[in-house]
Amino acid sequence: MKLELGRCLLHERLMEYEMSLEELAKALFYKRERLSDYIENKRVMPLATAISIADTIGCSVNELYEINAVDTLPTKL
Repeated sequence: MKLELGRCLLHERLMEYEMSLEELAKALFYKRERLSDYIENKRVMPLATAISIADTIGCSVNELYEINAVDTLPTKL
């Protein structure tokens, strides 16, 4: 089974852990606009960025995106 990233859940995690986007940007020395791009699904965050964000917020990397299973087996006719 193949896994694909769904939508970014960073906004939800920030609300859950009561942290603002500005606070996260300041803590990581990232531009707020870059983090907004992740939230709006304009960019996919690199793994190193996801690890830094998860560590700073206090969640797991897997909680930053919806993860969708894709069936890759061919169907029989």
